[in-house]
Amino acid sequence: MEVSPETMDELLNGDWRTWVDQQNFDEWTLDSRDGLDLKGYFLEAKEPSNKVVVMAHGYLGGAMDMGLFGQYYYEQKGYNIFTADARGHGSSGGDYIGFGWPDRLDYLDWIHKIIDTYGDDTEIVLHGISMGAATVLMAAGEDLPDNVKAVIADSPYTSVSDLFSYQIGRMFHLPAFPFIPSTSLVTELRAGYSFKEASALDQVKKADVPILYIHGNDDTFVPARMSKTLYDHTKSEAERMTLDGANHGGSFIVAKDKYITKLNSFLADYAGW
Repeated sequence: MEVSPETMDELLNGDWRTWVDQQNFDEWTLDSRDGLDLKGYFLEAKEPSNKVVVMAHGYLGGAMDMGLFGQYYYEQKGYNIFTADARGHGSSGGDYIGFGWPDRLDYLDWIHKIIDTYGDDTEIVLHGISMGAATVLMAAGEDLPDNVKAVIADSPYTSVSDLFSYQIGRMFHLPAFPFIPSTSLVTELRAGYSFKEASALDQVKKADVPILYIHGNDDTFVPARMSKTLYDHTKSEAERMTLDGANHGGSFIVAKDKYITKLNSFLADYAGW
């Protein structure tokens, strides 16, 4: 994941890292539908609340990376927060990274586990960044319970195929064919999914939950045009904000006040939060 030096410094050394270390997260476990042992982390709000923000991290990251956002939701908004290590990351099992596709069902199961634990009146917002943004968008195309009120997708890609095709052209100046189809075939044989089916774009065409897209205009890893394509094809209510000067995953750091203002107005309008 390519980010600016300023963003990387904040991601690695920000005060929110200390905050995460000081919290007493409850460790949860989940058996995935294909037999993996997955790990999640729940932090109850200081005061009782039926609102839970379920957060999904990016490629090669980990659950606690979402403390960058979790600190705000927890300290300033008073919400419960939940995050998980995606399959193939952190303490979760898995030999292959799903890039959001098998993970969408993992998150659907985490959502049901949260509702089963905290009650039918639980309200949930999904917030993902990069691969995590694609994950929550892919989940949005599934049969989500009515408890899920909104989705926040920060720096998402349209599909795994589109992402890899863009990267192979940008980095190596090579055409997608035959490299992407052949790699996709190997992924299908070993990991159980193809690049073609791993599409956030196809999923948002079926979505019923409101979606907010956020993207940095200077993103060189996932171009901002991908979130525009997603926005244009979203079936449900949707809004989109782009931020100048923000590279991949850096919008919250580069323009925190604007990010939070848009986030709060969206949640108020569509989730009643």
